[in-house]
Amino acid sequence: VQLQASGGGLVQAGGSLRLSCAASGRTFDTYAMGWFRQAPGKEREFVAAISGSSSTYYADSVKGRFTISRGDAKNTVYLQMNSVKPEDTAVYYCAASTNYYSLWLERKYSYWGQGTQVTVSS
Repeated sequence: VQLQASGGGLVQAGGSLRLSCAASGRTFDTYAMGWFRQAPGKEREFVAAISGSSSTYYADSVKGRFTISRGDAKNTVYLQMNSVKPEDTAVYYCAASTNYYSLWLERKYSYWGQGTQVTVSS
């Protein structure tokens, strides 16, 4: 099982970026998928999640700016990041979970990708 995150890069404040996470090794269409991030010197934190039934959940800090969605193939999940801020700078990780609840908790996820760097300049 592999999760491959991509799409990170350097973007100016106020700009947009779309992260992708491609899952392989099994069918993930019934799995919940989540995005977490870790800024330098800080603990990893929840960003967004989408359940197997496509319910979505967001951290308050990104609500209204970020959108999580699944691709048509269901084994891909996206994080559309709009109106980015310097405080969004972090390594972003995607993860997969067989759980239905508490998807903001890292321990609910069994599979993790390698992370992609997002840097927002002011």
